[in-house]
Amino acid sequence: MNGGFNEMSGFLQLIIYLGAFVIVAAAAAKVAGVFQRLKLPLITGFLVIGLVSGPEVLGLIEKEALSDLVFLNDIALAFIAFAVGSELYLKELRSRMKSIIYMVISQVIVTFILVSLSMFLLLDIIPFAGDMKLAARISIAMLAGTIAIARSPASAIAIINELRARGPFTQTAIGVTVVKDFGVIIFFAIIFTLSKSLIQETEFRPIYIVQVLVELIAAFGMGFLVWLMLRAVLSLKGMTWVKKGLVLLTGFLVYLFTSIMGDHSSMYLGLELHVEPLLICIIGSFLVTNYSVYRNDFTRIVKELGPYVYIIFFTLTGAMISLEVLAAMWFITLIFFGVRIVSLILAGYSGSILAGDPPLFRRVSWMPYVTQAGVGVGLSTIIATEYTGWGAEFATIMISVIVLNQIVGPPLFKWALHLVGESHVKSDGSFEVERKVLIFGWENQSLALANQLSKQNWQVEFVVQDPTVEALGNAKFKVHEFMGSDHLALRKFSAENADTLVCLLSDELNFAICETAYEHFGTKHLIVRLNEREFYKRFQRIGAMVMDPATAMVSLMEHFVRSPIATSLLLGMDDGQDTIDIELRNSDFHGLTLRDLRLPSDVIILSVTRGDHPIISHGYTRLRLGDIVTMVGSNASLDKVRLSLQGY
Repeated sequence: MNGGFNEMSGFLQLIIYLGAFVIVAAAAAKVAGVFQRLKLPLITGFLVIGLVSGPEVLGLIEKEALSDLVFLNDIALAFIAFAVGSELYLKELRSRMKSIIYMVISQVIVTFILVSLSMFLLLDIIPFAGDMKLAARISIAMLAGTIAIARSPASAIAIINELRARGPFTQTAIGVTVVKDFGVIIFFAIIFTLSKSLIQETEFRPIYIVQVLVELIAAFGMGFLVWLMLRAVLSLKGMTWVKKGLVLLTGFLVYLFTSIMGDHSSMYLGLELHVEPLLICIIGSFLVTNYSVYRNDFTRIVKELGPYVYIIFFTLTGAMISLEVLAAMWFITLIFFGVRIVSLILAGYSGSILAGDPPLFRRVSWMPYVTQAGVGVGLSTIIATEYTGWGAEFATIMISVIVLNQIVGPPLFKWALHLVGESHVKSDGSFEVERKVLIFGWENQSLALANQLSKQNWQVEFVVQDPTVEALGNAKFKVHEFMGSDHLALRKFSAENADTLVCLLSDELNFAICETAYEHFGTKHLIVRLNEREFYKRFQRIGAMVMDPATAMVSLMEHFVRSPIATSLLLGMDDGQDTIDIELRNSDFHGLTLRDLRLPSDVIILSVTRGDHPIISHGYTRLRLGDIVTMVGSNASLDKVRLSLQGY
């Protein structure tokens, strides 16, 4: 009877702890925005709010609650592993694989050795390591070196999206970040197993090597099972929130199963098997991303769940930080921070030389890898949970270093992207204009067209025969005077650089302009408003697109009658939605099938045009350089897709 009462009491206590934490996490989600306005990372805000709410300051999260809420930490860690695996899409990394491999190898070796060595030397002045034996000190040093390798894919992707960065340097940076986090989890699984053996015993036995191999094999086997489970979950029709819950549950079950396995192996085998759940989850996620038809669904679920999971994880982690240790070890934090920066500089330069990167890349090659977040914090909390006592102090030091890296890293990465010329954002934060259109003729229709195009980030300029005071006084658009239709006259306002010419003058002048552009400039698009039908075939012969006002309205109304939804989409009548043509210039996508593209969930491919001829496209249609892909979707998503397909 007492047992049942105690169980009920414990369950009610857990509900109370959970309710209090949910309130704190909800407040963190709101208050952390203040940190963002101060140009500090959002994650830093969650950590600080968790620290203030924790047992050492306000006590909103009690010390006893931290151990009861550890299951939230497990769910979040599994999710972080899923997120890392979902970013490792091999088909998008192939063109920079050489640079990625060399950079990853150099960073793993140099950073691990320098940080591990510095930790080992500093253990003499760190209080918790005072009575530890040599084997335990070596283990702690290696754990610190492993955590120092970790990076932050989420932060890197956020900066790349913010600056609309594209190019070889950007591609290498995100590739190294994702591959390195994948590798660091495997590396951590090995080091963590060896460290457990070395910390608990003074002698090293060969059985430990066998144990590591068995654990790695078991992790890969269980990762395959997780892949099957995730495929089964993602195959459910509809029920998006149910699938999200089942994805989180799958991650938690991995942690629960590995914990039970560790307990039973210790009981029956006399040797505790620690199969790293992070490794299992990242393998399962990697397989879903690269070897299943549910790649896009899985990526969407991870992105939609991410903000909520990160709030819970980093707020809970902040509550675990010891202010006493933080105050006492601030100088240790600064030393580790400095050593890691030095190691990244050395590793970046050596990796770039081996990969044959340009000199500019070599000088800034370390800057993208300073920032740390989820994986590093996750590994620190694993050590804090496993080793009561010194583990929490160790985690506090490592998390303090990670917070510093979070503050310093993003500005350095942004600076590097600007230096290599792969940022596509102006100094005022607006998008750089990459497309130019010249409109010949000033009237109400042309002005309305110009206003619409400028909203879509087109650079619009007018060319008029008789510039009036109204046209020349226009502050929004540049206006040029039309001085003739020969190529020298058109070059005066850089007509050769225009993506599109829109001709709204007389048929004779329109044809003369289009013919010059066709013969001398090879302008991509020539658009003409027809006045007399007799000119139609002449325009058609030079590839101009002709709009006949006499029939256009009837044709448009017919389409509205027959297919109102499709017509609304094509005309961009839905708010925030557009239809665009994107030319494939990025060689990474050459040969990929449409089904292998990782498109945002709100983007749909309408057609593919190859060599001026539309082709019947389906999931197995292979893209070729120069293909024109017509897509419909939200403006923000289409902008990301355009940058990916057009490359650099």
